[in-house]
Amino acid sequence: MVLVRQEIGDVLRDTRLRQGRTLRQVASRASVALGYLSEVERGQKEASSEILASVADALDVPLSSVLREVGDRLAVLEGLSFGEFDSLTSPVPDTLPADMVAEFDAAVH
Repeated sequence: MVLVRQEIGDVLRDTRLRQGRTLRQVASRASVALGYLSEVERGQKEASSEILASVADALDVPLSSVLREVGDRLAVLEGLSFGEFDSLTSPVPDTLPADMVAEFDAAVH
């Protein structure tokens, strides 16, 4: 079974190590206990969204980037390629149907 907390921890640790930062530096900047951040990185604790946001901020990366990386890794672990994943979701149209546009135009004018 894939554990989301493990992947979150791996992404946070990989990001920190790529930046050459110590656990102590990131924990201090994020105002998170060193031991707790260590447990989060090892997948032993599930961090709240507030803690994740603080750690992402301390790493100077958007939380959305961290979560996107976690999602990508989970998809790989689940055996889904990006093409397969796309077929599982409903496409969101980038245009409005002509009748809806006409109805809107009529209401505005």
